[in-house]
Amino acid sequence: MATPDSLALFTGLGLSENKARETLKNAALSTQLREAATQAQQTLGSTIDKATGTLLYGLASRLRDTRRLSFLVGYIANKKIHTELQLSAALEYVRSHPLDPIDTKDFEQECGVGVVVTPEQIEEAVEATINRHRPQLLVERYRFSMGLLMGEARAALRWADGKMIKNEVDMQVLHLLGPKMEADLEKKPKVAKARLEETDRKTAKDVVENGMGGFVLAGENYKTPGYVTTPHTMDLLKQHLEITGGQVRTRFPPEPNGILHIGHAKAINFNFGYAKANNGICFLRFDDTNPEKEEAKFFTAIYDMVTWLGYTPYKVTYASDYFDQLYAWAVELIRRGQAYVCHQRGEELKGHNPLPSPWRDRPIEESLLLFEAMRKGKFAEGEATLRMKLVMEDGKMDPVAYRVKYTPHHRTGDKWCIYPTYDYTHCLCDSIEHITHSLCTKEFQARRSSYFWLCNALDVYCPVQWEYGRLNLHYAVVSKRKILQLVAAGAVRDWDDPRLFTLTALRRRGFPPEAINNFCARVGVTVAQTTMEPHLLEACVRDVLNDTAPRAMAVLEPLQVVITNFPAPKPLDIRVPNFPADETKGFHQVPFASTVFIERTDFKEESEPGYKRLAWGQPVGLRHTGYVIELQHVVRGSSGCVECLEVTCRRADAGEKPKAFIHWVSQPLVCEIRLYERLFQHKNPEDPVEVPGGFLSDLNPASLQVIKGALVDCSVALAKPFDKFQFERLGYFSVDPDSHQGQVVFNRTVTLKEDPGKV
Repeated sequence: MATPDSLALFTGLGLSENKARETLKNAALSTQLREAATQAQQTLGSTIDKATGTLLYGLASRLRDTRRLSFLVGYIANKKIHTELQLSAALEYVRSHPLDPIDTKDFEQECGVGVVVTPEQIEEAVEATINRHRPQLLVERYRFSMGLLMGEARAALRWADGKMIKNEVDMQVLHLLGPKMEADLEKKPKVAKARLEETDRKTAKDVVENGMGGFVLAGENYKTPGYVTTPHTMDLLKQHLEITGGQVRTRFPPEPNGILHIGHAKAINFNFGYAKANNGICFLRFDDTNPEKEEAKFFTAIYDMVTWLGYTPYKVTYASDYFDQLYAWAVELIRRGQAYVCHQRGEELKGHNPLPSPWRDRPIEESLLLFEAMRKGKFAEGEATLRMKLVMEDGKMDPVAYRVKYTPHHRTGDKWCIYPTYDYTHCLCDSIEHITHSLCTKEFQARRSSYFWLCNALDVYCPVQWEYGRLNLHYAVVSKRKILQLVAAGAVRDWDDPRLFTLTALRRRGFPPEAINNFCARVGVTVAQTTMEPHLLEACVRDVLNDTAPRAMAVLEPLQVVITNFPAPKPLDIRVPNFPADETKGFHQVPFASTVFIERTDFKEESEPGYKRLAWGQPVGLRHTGYVIELQHVVRGSSGCVECLEVTCRRADAGEKPKAFIHWVSQPLVCEIRLYERLFQHKNPEDPVEVPGGFLSDLNPASLQVIKGALVDCSVALAKPFDKFQFERLGYFSVDPDSHQGQVVFNRTVTLKEDPGKV
């Protein structure tokens, strides 16, 4: 139970009350943090400021060698270590120098103690960096990668404050280039587009081989830094090559407990793209080891999204395909003294430094009997687990390999009441399928040691795991749990609500798969996590739709216009190009009658400076018709609102050219149009500092606008769900699956141009 004194001590370090209470549940962490805080207070003789408190918490939670606690606290309390960079360096130093005594001079040099980086040094380093890239900067201007300048300046000044470097880069670039001009806001000139397979998917190979580095050929796993070899390694690799013929093999292994999101698109592109670029194969393997959270709809949706993005799995497999083999290997692991049955409860295993299991050294025969009892259902859920004897990179000790779950499995039914964990299953499934390159996101780096350890402990082929940074987007949440909260709160309709960034939602909104693949290729594959602005994804969407979405005309807020001198006794057929920039792509016809409808915003009774559309004394052209209309009479309703305009028309070439041409519809279809904006108001809705009330408090009330009485020209009458159009002057739109006979529903995919009001 938390004592008031302990709570006050921890909250005095800057921890929230919830964080302090959570810390107190972990006996080892709270003891170490209490010692650190007490010593720091004695040294300072006063209260501890928040910055120091944050460093002390970081020290207590990450320090493994408790003998060094007092030594490091002294440096923090005396402000000799005052940044996270220095603390990380200090922790790494004491980890790699376990023997006494510590060489303080060497320690201080390696950890930047006493190093003062002056503004003048930052200025000089940034200036030198900019001078190295000056010719390219002058050509590319603000399109040049400022991150490159930041990275080089930071490399020159290891202990400098990152914010100061950024400010200096911004200032010197502004001094060199001057303020941004209109041309700086334009996109880079387009290069000729080659086929996706030949460019963007090739990029995956280029980025991996040239950007991340360290990739080896199939069968040369032992050349990878950190790869663990045993006396059996070379024989196993020889057998592996005989089976694969040296072919590259990757896999995309999603959990079937939710819908894929934009981050998964990067993983799909990387795994399938790398295999394709190297004439290899890629498996789609469902990691179905947790029957409590898996549903049939998720399997179907995941497969659909992989194929929608343009990829065909070499084979669809399931972790459950290998349950018998995995169980047999677990028994063998126990026999080899590398695993044991444990009775610690789940809550005892949580936190930073859980106590070692008192059952770690139980006899092998006893663990074998107990594991068999687990399989036969003689233990309740949580009463027993099988744990592996190893310590992982993050300090986690003896990860769980099997746990008891009395939930029927969608494929194996009631055959099993014990199920393997990710830590146990993943590497062994990779081994069974002879995966050559196990590509995964950065958070799995802490599992690399268990990956190598387990394969080697069982003397089976050991693939190589490489980690890359996740792809995230601002103004979005992608967590399955949080999306379910949004659905439950009525903020979105379901997983495929077009305001979300799940792949099903993006498809429903009208995002082409090519655009998502292009976006992933542009982001590239890096070790660092990448958080991108949504407008960069939208720009890729416009690039694709500009070439693929045929034009149509639609009016969102109709105003009736009657042409009193219409030049024909019946409607005219107007020939409209599907793509005005390339008339070889064909035409469609729309009727042009004496009654047309225009956007209400395309008319003003009193013209204003800069206004070029219809007004008294200011004619306007009707796109594609070759006619100009001029206002003659305004018809008002009983409320005084403008209900109709009466106009006359003339041929466009029979007089002065109008200032503008507007879109219109005649004999139109009535449709529903849904306009989408960002679902959240802040860039990081999950950040408690940016959004103290939580992400549900950050919902944008104007994220969806439904227009019931919109009008669209009849050229879209036969459109099917997911068909895409550019509505002239309005944006790109896609037919929603809610459409039915006589009522087409359109989702606005993106506007024609990026909204300059968005930040």
